[in-house]
Amino acid sequence: MAALPVFRWRLAPDGYATYRQLRARGLRPGGQGVAAQLERPRRRRGPLVAYLYRIDRAKPVRPMTPAKWAALERANTARRTCPQCCRDAGYVIPPSLGTCVPCAYPDPHESEGTA
Repeated sequence: MAALPVFRWRLAPDGYATYRQLRARGLRPGGQGVAAQLERPRRRRGPLVAYLYRIDRAKPVRPMTPAKWAALERANTARRTCPQCCRDAGYVIPPSLGTCVPCAYPDPHESEGTA
């Protein structure tokens, strides 16, 4: 296997794009391998690397089907549902907490008034 061409940061020739740049144009790599890479030098660590794909070989992004939209909606609902109180928190529950904020940090003043 031949080595990938390496370009310095911001000096890649026309016709190459990163994954994000392809996505911004409504394209995807489409099964092609990495065509080249960019390297940005850093002082104390190894260089930052960005992989480049050929724009002429890229394919259009596949459109979302109704089934994909439904699956995405179910996944997002599951990320917002608190496993402890089973309510929709209205935001994505942080994995560090594992529950919604009211369940993770109950208000001690609420339990005092019920005696």
